[in-house]
Amino acid sequence: MMFEAIKSEIVSHISYIVGSKSEAAVIDPRRDCQVYSEIAMKWSTRIKYVFETHRNEDYMIGSLDLSRTTGATILHGPGLDWGYGETVEDTQEFSLGSLKIKALHTPGHSPESTSYVLSDSDSGNQAVIAFTGDTLFVGDVGRTDFLGPKMTPVMSQKLYESITSKLLPLGDGVIVCPAHGAGSVCGGKIREREISTIGIEKATNPMLRLSRDKFVAYKVAEKHQTPPYFKKMEEYNLKGSPTLGALTDPRAMKPSEFAEKARKGAFVVDVRSPVAFGGAHIAGSFSLPPSRLSNAGWVLTYDEPILLVAENPEASDFATRNLRRLGFDRVEGYLAGGLESWYKEGLPISEVNLITVQDLHKWLNSKERITVVDVRRESEWTEGHIENSKHIYLGHLEKQANKIPRHNPIVVICKTGNRSSFGASVLLKAGFDRVHNCLGGIDAWSKSGFPLVK
Repeated sequence: MMFEAIKSEIVSHISYIVGSKSEAAVIDPRRDCQVYSEIAMKWSTRIKYVFETHRNEDYMIGSLDLSRTTGATILHGPGLDWGYGETVEDTQEFSLGSLKIKALHTPGHSPESTSYVLSDSDSGNQAVIAFTGDTLFVGDVGRTDFLGPKMTPVMSQKLYESITSKLLPLGDGVIVCPAHGAGSVCGGKIREREISTIGIEKATNPMLRLSRDKFVAYKVAEKHQTPPYFKKMEEYNLKGSPTLGALTDPRAMKPSEFAEKARKGAFVVDVRSPVAFGGAHIAGSFSLPPSRLSNAGWVLTYDEPILLVAENPEASDFATRNLRRLGFDRVEGYLAGGLESWYKEGLPISEVNLITVQDLHKWLNSKERITVVDVRRESEWTEGHIENSKHIYLGHLEKQANKIPRHNPIVVICKTGNRSSFGASVLLKAGFDRVHNCLGGIDAWSKSGFPLVK
């Protein structure tokens, strides 16, 4: 048996390719799917099947493009009006060389959620791997709120049944391969370790220690965020996404052309570090460093062009690839020569005041009226925050900016300073001044021995 996991940046998506003899299968392919064909070629196999664990909400599936180039059959779970592929039945089996892959309908995260269990005839036909999608993660389970609050209890109970009656009985030695790792918004507390076993999860996953009633109550009480771009992902992944191969690469733009397009309404996305953005940036641009590019889904739209400011063409290419994984195909250009070319033409720049946790601590103790805006997730906020700080989740900042007083200096804070750089850029674009980004964030605050409250 041949096996490889492929991790995609920013949304912590993990896809898989498995092969035996001359055949291979891909589970939950990403949109830029050439990587799977390259691996299959290296293995001297052809891709026979594409298995989808569910429709997916946070990234574009690459199944159609992969099927078009390889002839692979696309398979997915029941319950949705799919515009492509074939629907599998519960316990339906598929042969792949000396391997067998069995579909297990595991609803809960979504109605059509399906796990795929791989067994190997060379190992006595015992289950070896379970591709669990967003049903079971390492240290966590999938969210159950996508159908709305009225259906969350129902979906939570379905998830509990799927895990306890379908997955856990597979055996302690079965390897668990989820569709996401730490940092994904499809779970609450996914651990950094990306592969586990059923036995390890039974022993260490806190969600698997709960009774049915406590499990459902916990899931109902969870508070997840749903970026607006999820709706477009659901549409594309259900009916079929545009072909990636038809897109043209963004081109280098001189400052004058870049400025004119920005003036006409193009979004400007600055992917440099928070420190670089703070020192100088184009007014009205969004600070989205590489690790936080998925936050583009809160502010960008699908009908306006996107322009990039990056340190180099490689950084621009990284941003383009990852924005396209979210369906943002209108990345039209990047600033040739970076920001240096901009200010050398005498074009105006803006800045974000940068502040250390030590200076913030002194400022707060001075009793001067300032507003600290904490943009972390609610679960992070409840674990500990700066006294008297104001909590507005990052994704809601653009629409809830009116809750922030304009007459005080503002300090935006997150865990480390990346999300807060984006938050500061949102407030600047909304017309606020005296906006500061706290470098190091709550992590640096805690390491400096400064107090937090709950």
